[in-house]
Amino acid sequence: MAGRIIDADVAHIRDTSRIDDVVADYVQLKSAGGGQKKGLCPFHDEKSPSFHVTPSKGYYHCFGCQTGGDVISFVMKIEHLSFTEAVERLADRMNYQLNYESSSDSSPRISGSERKRVLEANKLAAAFYKDQLNGPGPAQVGREFLKQRGFDRAAAESFGVGYAPDEWDALSKHLKAKGFTDAELEMAGLTKEGQRGFIDRFRNRLIWPIHEISGDVVGFGARKLSEEDTGPKYLNTSETIVYKKSALLYGLDMAKKEIAKTRQVVVVEGYTDVMAAHLAGVTTAVATCGTAFGDEHIRILRRLLMDDDSFRGEVIFTFDGDAAGQKAAMRAFGDDQKFVTQTFVAVEPNGLDPCDLRIKSGDAAVRDLVAKRVPLFEFAIKTHLKNYDLATAEGRVAALRESAPLVAKIRDRSLRPEYTRALAGWLGMDIESVRDAVGRNSGGRESARAPRPDQASPTITLEREALKIILQQPGVSALWSEIEAHDFSDPLYEAIRTLIGGGLQNPAQLIENQDEVIQGLLHELLVEPIKTGEINQRYAESVFARLREVSLTRQVAEIKSKLQRIDPEDAQYMGIFGELVALEAKRRALHDLGLGDLAL
Repeated sequence: MAGRIIDADVAHIRDTSRIDDVVADYVQLKSAGGGQKKGLCPFHDEKSPSFHVTPSKGYYHCFGCQTGGDVISFVMKIEHLSFTEAVERLADRMNYQLNYESSSDSSPRISGSERKRVLEANKLAAAFYKDQLNGPGPAQVGREFLKQRGFDRAAAESFGVGYAPDEWDALSKHLKAKGFTDAELEMAGLTKEGQRGFIDRFRNRLIWPIHEISGDVVGFGARKLSEEDTGPKYLNTSETIVYKKSALLYGLDMAKKEIAKTRQVVVVEGYTDVMAAHLAGVTTAVATCGTAFGDEHIRILRRLLMDDDSFRGEVIFTFDGDAAGQKAAMRAFGDDQKFVTQTFVAVEPNGLDPCDLRIKSGDAAVRDLVAKRVPLFEFAIKTHLKNYDLATAEGRVAALRESAPLVAKIRDRSLRPEYTRALAGWLGMDIESVRDAVGRNSGGRESARAPRPDQASPTITLEREALKIILQQPGVSALWSEIEAHDFSDPLYEAIRTLIGGGLQNPAQLIENQDEVIQGLLHELLVEPIKTGEINQRYAESVFARLREVSLTRQVAEIKSKLQRIDPEDAQYMGIFGELVALEAKRRALHDLGLGDLAL
């Protein structure tokens, strides 16, 4: 084994490796003020960021699990490495040549750690497979397969797709010539022991290199190309010191920046689906590596999405329309409770996966599939309803018994009343019967359990002030008529705006016949003092204008996201772009109006 790394090199690595840059490969960080950065802790599950990094000091600390240390200890913990291996990983990252003290061991010394050798072998193997795909002879069958799936040579190059020759030891010979031993190649999962020695694990297969989030090749996925091959359709690298399939997502190294930027991730089912999605413009697509989507994958995505109560994104699952796809969707429904982020399902009506859809209908169809996603709750509930004859009373009652627990399980309690009403419509039953069924499965009536608006939120404070104004002094500003229910982000405030309608004549009549939560909230809004002490037209207009501006800002963000998924050559692009320009102009005008006497 290698000797001890000299102290001067360890000190150099510790001092020159920026801890925020290293941590950012695993955790999405944001400024926390005072020169600090924060994010979701990678070492325990949490919904609010408690993981702090201080770049000037070179330290990290989590106030949730009390884990902390310097850049070396961070790499040791997150990659499960020894001290020496962590230092070597950081040295590789900055292309620094380490120096070792002489070892008392007389055996031949391997340069670097076992992990480093495995990664180097994988890197060279990926290059070998890639070269083979472009070579003459048998590789033609691999190129034909890619062509049939809609991928040209440039696409294959971009994703590093390769070909494993139909020979027993083609890769082994290549890597042994570069100084690797049989033991190292077996450790990397590139070879296995046969009857007459070591043979290549992958033969006559199309090869996809699998990268960890930092970009290193840690393993391979291989598809058979011959029906004479009695092995599985897809064969992956076996578990190694670097390849842990439960903690890997294919395409994440390419998608991570866009995922963090757009706060969206699309989970597809295979390598070709990832390729098709990215080439179609859905550059947030990833796939599992021969295993079901699980807890480790969720933790990885939550860190990238900054998945907490303040920063919510989207996780969109695409599944085949067959029974297996529906089963996978129901598994995802169970995992939904582990996200704060909203989860969706995108299923092509004819059961086509993204790759087949791209072949049949082009890139725009893939983008449209993602754009037309439906909430996972809705998909799961409707999947259950398909099992019953809703034309009969018996069928409706049975469907209610099975679907009511699903609504009761919805994590975001503010959504339950909406899905209760939706379920009543899908079943053709009265709302009270459905509400009672949901309530029995959640420990009580939903209306009585509705969460109160978070008054610590600036947006909620603004919405509350607007409602206080219109309730306490109706008609103070004509601008109120431009405010719609969807301008309110909190469901309870949205409901009150709907109740008020175009104006308010008698508050007492408004309060009558409302549930206890709405009644209590209306009483509060009617008596709670206005922040300026008195209501005047200018202040009212400032509040109303600011409320509309915030709402338009959300709409602008949604339209921009939609434009990203549409080809600029598409006929509808310019129409949507024109809508965006008009909204931006209106938002600027409201911003100027809202600057007036607003003091929130």
